Amino acid sequence: MTKYNRVYLGKKSIYADECFAGGFIGVDFGLDFDLAPHLCDNLRTFNAWFVPTLRERFPEKTRVSAGLNGGALWRICKEMTAGDIVLSPAENDPSEYMVGTITGEYQFAQGEFLPHRRTVSWSPQRLKRDAMSPDLRHSAGSIGTLSCLDKYAEELEALLDPVKPNPIRTSDPTIENPTVFAMESHLEDFLVKNWEHTSLGREFDIYTDEDGELAGQQLQTDTGPLDILAVSKDKKRLLVVELKRGRASDHVAGQVLRYMGYVKDELAEPDQTIEGVIIGTEDDPKLQRALSMMSNVRFMRYRVSFELE
Repeated sequence: MTKYNRVYLGKKSIYADECFAGGFIGVDFGLDFDLAPHLCDNLRTFNAWFVPTLRERFPEKTRVSAGLNGGALWRICKEMTAGDIVLSPAENDPSEYMVGTITGEYQFAQGEFLPHRRTVSWSPQRLKRDAMSPDLRHSAGSIGTLSCLDKYAEELEALLDPVKPNPIRTSDPTIENPTVFAMESHLEDFLVKNWEHTSLGREFDIYTDEDGELAGQQLQTDTGPLDILAVSKDKKRLLVVELKRGRASDHVAGQVLRYMGYVKDELAEPDQTIEGVIIGTEDDPKLQRALSMMSNVRFMRYRVSFELE
């Protein structure tokens, strides 16, 4: 099955043109040696080596930051296979994406920029952001080195093949009302931009990396993308935020617990506790029953209003 990922080629895609010319994608993260002996088949095993190795070299890195770096590095260098599709923002035009196909295994380029590489066959075709559905546009533009776009595979296939009709719709089977979904497709961005004005913002900050860049949005985990990761003002609590456009059913309880388990195992310091919050327009009795047994997960409602005066 073909996988789809968006990859930033250097900060703000500064190496996109060189990667296009050289036929590869790559990452750095400061480890200037061959990672091939450590690229095992399991992310957890890889991070068990990678996180302490990176933090020994860069003591200022938190376990959260190191874990995020390890996840992106492992997915690009190991999990991607030949035939998978990558999208990368163009260097001088962020409104369009270069499109390439993975063609080779991991290679280490000693002394080069983005030394941990995969060979790619770049297409002359570019994808315009304006042609994407709002939800795909949001996921493709999320902060972070890597963003998984697998759930938009049908739309991307149509965009890359002009013969196919373009299905501008969500592939999320839990969405009951596509119209509501479309109206609220910018919920996550709105929440992030207005975080400090919410009740959650009084207790927590969305996670940022050592450079002050927002890194707590659309985090890639081994169970899917985590919407928002926040950390308490005293750094003792990590908060997993799961957004549901419309009614949140009981299946989301298991989903948020999986994300919390990932954060606990892969990102949190030993003295940090993990909490979860599900945000939706309304819950249902099944979700209420499930949450009644979870002391560290809560439900919050949001309201969207629109008026002209």
